[in-house]
Amino acid sequence: MKLGAFSISLNVKDLKTSQSFYENLGFSVFAGSLDMNYLIMKNGNALIGLFQGMFENNILTFNPGWDESANTLKDYDDVRSIQQTLKGKNVTLNSEADENTTGPASILLTDPDGNTILIDQHV
Repeated sequence: MKLGAFSISLNVKDLKTSQSFYENLGFSVFAGSLDMNYLIMKNGNALIGLFQGMFENNILTFNPGWDESANTLKDYDDVRSIQQTLKGKNVTLNSEADENTTGPASILLTDPDGNTILIDQHV
């Protein structure tokens, strides 16, 4: 399966403080804004999403169809195809994409240790 770009989405207490911390590590703002309560920070191929007040736990995020610069990939596995593969392997999904649609969609699952995984297709 081709899951696309990987990032970790962090639930942060203070967005501005977290922004400053990650900027000190060499990250810069790639997307989002303080007004929107989220920032996507980038350092080379590494992506960290900082989200204040949007969800409870940290989330592992994959974006089928995108590279780490949010460029559309020519060759990728659609999230609905990924969903069918996971279901075929008896992986429990917390939420599913409508298989009768095309384009943007997402699925959500939890790993054995309780970590949330979001497979979020934007194309």
